[in-house]
Amino acid sequence: MSQEFTSSLLESAVNELSRLPGIGRKTALRLALYILRRQESEGVALGQSIIDLRRGISYCRQCHNISETELCPVCADAMRDASTVCVVENVKDVMSFENTRQYNGLYHVLGGLISPVDGVGPDMLEINTLVERVAEGNIKEVIIALSPTMDGETTGYYIYRRLRDMNVNISQLARGVSVGNEIEYTDEITLGRSLINRIPFGND
Repeated sequence: MSQEFTSSLLESAVNELSRLPGIGRKTALRLALYILRRQESEGVALGQSIIDLRRGISYCRQCHNISETELCPVCADAMRDASTVCVVENVKDVMSFENTRQYNGLYHVLGGLISPVDGVGPDMLEINTLVERVAEGNIKEVIIALSPTMDGETTGYYIYRRLRDMNVNISQLARGVSVGNEIEYTDEITLGRSLINRIPFGND
């Protein structure tokens, strides 16, 4: 046990909390002490919710969105337009587009972006499964909805090259989303308009 702590249990909690993104050891200690000050039932509920989250959520076999069932609620919804697929970087982007209430198609979550600097190549993402979905012939349009950053542009162009000889329309968000911005930080109105006014891929 470190001399910094008088309790090995507290130290363990701080160590685990500090693994979370954006949480340093000082913040982790503050959170741990806050949990100790609350009712025991609140701490137990927090711990149980994390256990349930980790054990109960997996990934949709079709689009790779988080799901509690084999197919996520979006893919399982017969009222959605199954001929249109919106390609996004991560689960948070699905939530952002759903919040616009301007899109009624399906999604495909890549799980990241191609980034040579970070050692992330195409085979590490869900690009091959996207190509397989398109090859089935039921998809008429693929919307490449990636953040207009260097990695986003690189990934979008790679996907375009993989799909351009297939019988599918390929579009991208209109440039209401500023270059360099992340999708998740774009306001819902701008995001919704960019989706509605999407353009053929490669047209700026």
